[in-house]
Amino acid sequence: MIQDEKIAVKICGMRDVENIRMAASFLPDYMGFIFYPESPRFVGVDFKVPEDLPKSIHRVGVFVNEPIISVLDRAKHAGLDSIQLHGNESAEDCSVLMAAGFSVIKVFSIDKHFDFSLTKPYVSSVHYFLFDTKGKYYGGNANTFDWDILKRYDQEVPFFLSGGISPENVESVRPLRDMNLYALDVNSGVEDLPGVKSADKLKSLFSRLP
Repeated sequence: MIQDEKIAVKICGMRDVENIRMAASFLPDYMGFIFYPESPRFVGVDFKVPEDLPKSIHRVGVFVNEPIISVLDRAKHAGLDSIQLHGNESAEDCSVLMAAGFSVIKVFSIDKHFDFSLTKPYVSSVHYFLFDTKGKYYGGNANTFDWDILKRYDQEVPFFLSGGISPENVESVRPLRDMNLYALDVNSGVEDLPGVKSADKLKSLFSRLP
């Protein structure tokens, strides 16, 4: 990333309509909605993105190991622009979604043993990678991983950085700006409760972006 470029921001785990509208007032680049039933931030079975959400905000649906035909159906019903795959989905699955016109984000859970060669099959099948902390849950573990590990990544595909990002540590991202860092993905670090974002925490985060 060029140092002067703005880092995009994705607010993920949105669910309640009024909370969505509040978070949208900060004009994040992306907003994420979780379609995984086991998540405490699950949007429910008949969710649609509010029609008054500003068009400048990309609508991202987060899915985990769901049949691709189901992902496509739900993405169209909900009014999504982008699809984030957080499970064991294949590069072929990603290609199907790309061919259907969606922007595709493939997630990899990172710990000190992660082998970045696992990203290689996906290079031509996604728009972005997302690197998150490996933990008990598919996201929302509220912990950062050792960002120095990203020095082992070849930086070929731009990536979202996720995992425990909060107003208190967001400025620590600055040393990563010479990497192919495209966006920050924030979730539990700006919440009062699971799925309920805090206006004060969001204001603090946006004022401290590196």
